[in-house]
Amino acid sequence: MRPEEEPEYQTPPTCDLLGLLLKNRRPAGAVNEVWPNLYIGNAAAAQDKTLLVSLGITHIVNAAHGPQHIDTGPCFYKDINIVYHGVEAADCKDFDLSPFFTETADFIHSAMIQRGKVLVHCARGISRSAALVLSFLMIQEALTLVEAVEAVRRHRSILPNVGFLRQLRQLDSSLALRRRKRQHQHLNI
Repeated sequence: MRPEEEPEYQTPPTCDLLGLLLKNRRPAGAVNEVWPNLYIGNAAAAQDKTLLVSLGITHIVNAAHGPQHIDTGPCFYKDINIVYHGVEAADCKDFDLSPFFTETADFIHSAMIQRGKVLVHCARGISRSAALVLSFLMIQEALTLVEAVEAVRRHRSILPNVGFLRQLRQLDSSLALRRRKRQHQHLNI
């Protein structure tokens, strides 16, 4: 291998990701800023309008949207001018969250461009919301899955369920492949 060649990035196996997620866990608070102007929180934080106003939250992603989950919706936030995005997701390993990765990443990115502050929440702020934030960091901020996990874990303990981890691994692999193709095209120009 030539010195300028880096070894190709490989998505780590699920067991390694779990090890990373479980290392040095701290209790998660109601809400934590995990990236500039991006927060992960629980249902109580999402329903505390005084807290939301004090944090300057302008956008909310409810990863537990719907009548069977945390039924807030856009009307709940109308009086405090918060833009709402609902993802009706179940926190079970068989639920396919991946169709929501890009649309949620785009919603968060759009809020950031407008200098907004985004709260992504689910019931406890550990699994569904964390998976969506990790996918945003991978899609819009070009972090690998490991880099995204490490960035979030500096501020909040998270633990996406094993099904979500598999879906994030798939996303990580496809984004890594896309980056490699772009690099090769760039080198061949």
